[in-house]
Amino acid sequence: MVGAYAQGVENHSSPRAAAFFDLDKTVIAKSSTLTFGKSFYQGGLINRRAALRTAYAQFVFLAGGLDHDQMERMREYLSALCRGWNVQQVREIVAETLHDLIDPIIYDEAASLIEEHHTAGRDVVIVSTSGAEVVEPVGELLGADRVVATRMVVGEDGCFTGEVEYYAYGPTKAEAIRELAASEGYDLDRCYAYSDSATDLPMLQAVGHPHAVNPDRTLRREALARGWPILAFRHPVPLKKRLPALSVPPRPALVAAAAIGAAAATAGLVWYASRRRSTA
Repeated sequence: MVGAYAQGVENHSSPRAAAFFDLDKTVIAKSSTLTFGKSFYQGGLINRRAALRTAYAQFVFLAGGLDHDQMERMREYLSALCRGWNVQQVREIVAETLHDLIDPIIYDEAASLIEEHHTAGRDVVIVSTSGAEVVEPVGELLGADRVVATRMVVGEDGCFTGEVEYYAYGPTKAEAIRELAASEGYDLDRCYAYSDSATDLPMLQAVGHPHAVNPDRTLRREALARGWPILAFRHPVPLKKRLPALSVPPRPALVAAAAIGAAAATAGLVWYASRRRSTA
């Protein structure tokens, strides 16, 4: 089943290679940034009107994606919206709600691909237009080796200024991939890339094994013309259901109970063996 997702993923030990994944609608079923809209509202970062607008933007994104002009308007809106937000508070909200919001919307097919690329010895890199405060924890949840994400300017007061320091979008994603290839020794001809959007064509063209995942109309047309594999990811499955031993850390109380139970069992066995020797 995993092999079917990978469309001919090969195992090469050298030279080094990587698999580059767009995040939204490629690895997860929604927009990572917009998914936290309700949490930001509950945390007092946005008002009700902004929360409703964020929910509507999520609907538009899911219905048909966003073209270049819409993405630019969304970037301007979100940049203005987060002006004055305390960065530490944002990180705390994301950390507190990450598993509840993101874990259930991770595509099973994408998680399987990530596992397969790691097994084949490739690094996994998440390359996303969403902000680093959101993408980095999501990348850690997914087990990614590296993350490329948009970075906002942070003032001396620890709050966002509303200005963008680095925008991971379009050609900029391809530039980041080439820089990583140079610094990490990746052979781009052996690298893989996955995305749902035509805005990521430069990223897909930068590698030897591009894949269109749940592609928008323009990317589907390009993929068909270029003979690129087209993948359909349809099954969001929480990681804890796929890897319960790895994704659900043991709670201290449960660990303590297990330790006590083990000790009691050991003591019982010692007592039973001693009693048998005495009887004999």
